[in-house]
Amino acid sequence: MILAFDIGGSRIRAATWNGGWDGALRPQGEVATPAGDKAAFTAAIAGFVQGGERGIAISIAGVVDPATGIGTVANIPAIDGLALGPELRAATGLPVSVLNDADCFALAEAGRGAGRGHGTVFGVILGSGVGGGLVVGGRVINGAGGYAGEWGHGPVIRGEFAFPCGCGQVGCVDTVGGARGLERLHRARSGEGLGSEAIVAGWRAGDAAASATMALWRDLVAGPLAMAVNLVGADVVPVGGGLSLAPGLVGYLDQAVRAGILRKTTGPLLVPAECGADAGLLGAALAGQAEWG
Repeated sequence: MILAFDIGGSRIRAATWNGGWDGALRPQGEVATPAGDKAAFTAAIAGFVQGGERGIAISIAGVVDPATGIGTVANIPAIDGLALGPELRAATGLPVSVLNDADCFALAEAGRGAGRGHGTVFGVILGSGVGGGLVVGGRVINGAGGYAGEWGHGPVIRGEFAFPCGCGQVGCVDTVGGARGLERLHRARSGEGLGSEAIVAGWRAGDAAASATMALWRDLVAGPLAMAVNLVGADVVPVGGGLSLAPGLVGYLDQAVRAGILRKTTGPLLVPAECGADAGLLGAALAGQAEWG
């Protein structure tokens, strides 16, 4: 049995996994994230250990250096800059696997979601910001050379819509591609301070200002995403995150991405994700299964 966690800035969710790609998650509850207290954070995780677990598998809202295991977790200061795996192993006596939430999302979709049966799955998250993960042959691709699948960062946008990014660069897709980015774009080009849901609703209703913003959003996002697809040779691109739930949005972006890739297809490439809110837990559990056999 694997004890899996989905850890965000406000809540920690836990579940057990009975092993195997056809196994089931069993929820074990959730607690508030002790974001500012390392000892309390460690105790919160250890509190779910019952005995008999093979290991602890974690999906975390941050990035983990594959060479050192040190995490950058801006919304949980208690563990920012910490090698979380060794810390939790010392506290629980169990092996620990730690992946970022986008990698877990991609792994879940590859094994149990929209990427089933495909060899190369590029999972894309359009949430508050932009994330991604790459799975080839059922395994997450990552290495010391970079964070594979993180297509949201890098100075790719020029001109008036090249906004500063939290990563320290300017013009990243992350600044325009997610819900907050869509709102930023709309405010910059129309002066209206609307939320992403209102912008999408206006687009669907034929509002001129909202439609112009959505067209700009698609132009800025589709090019970098098409380049990423060309680079990794993805068979399918499951798309998750809150923004992706807007009716018609995934298909709207898919048309532009398919027009920009070298391999022309008649069917969709970008498809709605299927694993929902449990993708982090499921992906973490599958990563643990792959690591520990």
